[in-house]
Amino acid sequence: MQFCNLKKQYSDLKPDIDNAIAKVLEHGFYVGGPEVSELEKKCTEFTGAKFAKACSSGTDALVLALMAYDVGLGDYVVTTPFTFIATAEAIALVGAKTVFVDIDPDTYNICPKKFAELLETTDIPKEKLRGVITVDLYGQCADYDSIRDVMKGRDMFLIQDAAQSFGAAYKGANACSQGDISTTSFFPAKPLGCYGDGGMVFTSDAELDLKLNWLRNHGQNEMYNHKIIGMNGRLDSMQCAVLNAKFDRFVNTEIKNRNKAADKYIQLLKPLAEAGNIVLPYIMPDSVHVWAQFTLQAEDRDGLMAHLQKNSIPCAIHYAKPLHMQEAFADLGYKEGDFPVTEAMSKKVISLPMCAYKEPEEIELVCRTVSEFYV
Repeated sequence: MQFCNLKKQYSDLKPDIDNAIAKVLEHGFYVGGPEVSELEKKCTEFTGAKFAKACSSGTDALVLALMAYDVGLGDYVVTTPFTFIATAEAIALVGAKTVFVDIDPDTYNICPKKFAELLETTDIPKEKLRGVITVDLYGQCADYDSIRDVMKGRDMFLIQDAAQSFGAAYKGANACSQGDISTTSFFPAKPLGCYGDGGMVFTSDAELDLKLNWLRNHGQNEMYNHKIIGMNGRLDSMQCAVLNAKFDRFVNTEIKNRNKAADKYIQLLKPLAEAGNIVLPYIMPDSVHVWAQFTLQAEDRDGLMAHLQKNSIPCAIHYAKPLHMQEAFADLGYKEGDFPVTEAMSKKVISLPMCAYKEPEEIELVCRTVSEFYV
């Protein structure tokens, strides 16, 4: 069994993808070809953001977002310690410092109450606390109304890290439209993935969009004229061709399929939740989860993981070592115990196989194997 059946997905779409790649080979515009603007148009129409700029990865999308706000040495940006390193890594890459805030134990996203407490108690000068990067972990949007309420009256930006939530929705609005700038990733294992690295930056601010366009292409505002210092952050035409070929299937079928798979998991694992062996994923009201991962909390998580692996059931831990305990961030001065919810979750969470092509029989086998461990 595979964690995410990319081979099957490719097989279903192979004629469309082959044709899209052939067109790129024919016209020869491997960087900046028509496929790029086509993908950007699809993304704006789907998300509701006014502008989208394709870029080289989800990590570079975050770096570009921070560069658009001129974040640098001496600045501070708030984010969660319970995410992939790219979120905080982007802050470090532009020379700023990360300020971590603990998570909500139900959604695993930034806790608005903890965020409010941080803003009330921090001794960081207001002008140096530039903004917050929220993370839509596992495919569910953060609580943006509450986060915006906390930020009210403060001169701070909100960057939405939607690397795992493209295709999700929050109170009727699709992910990637909630931030002042929003970012996503098209890494192959994401809900919508290309066949390499790729990302997208979204905004509804025309000035920010113009600056992002310069930044991703060496700061050029016209050929060989460099308005600002930028980076090589472009997404090539081949990857855009692949994403364009997959896009309609993702929007019309795969989001629904991912939710059907999650519903099946929840139905079959409910008895274990009622017995107190596991905690099933929480879905916020008025939201659509896209299930980048199907992640639950488990008693004796490590024992369950060993049992699943012994029975050839793939599983993963997202994330076993929180960012504030990573050696790379030792200079921030955090220690064990600073973020108790994050640390507790890192010892309990486990992700089961999830993608849009999971057959009911596969899910039944996984759930039966999980149940056997607790018998």
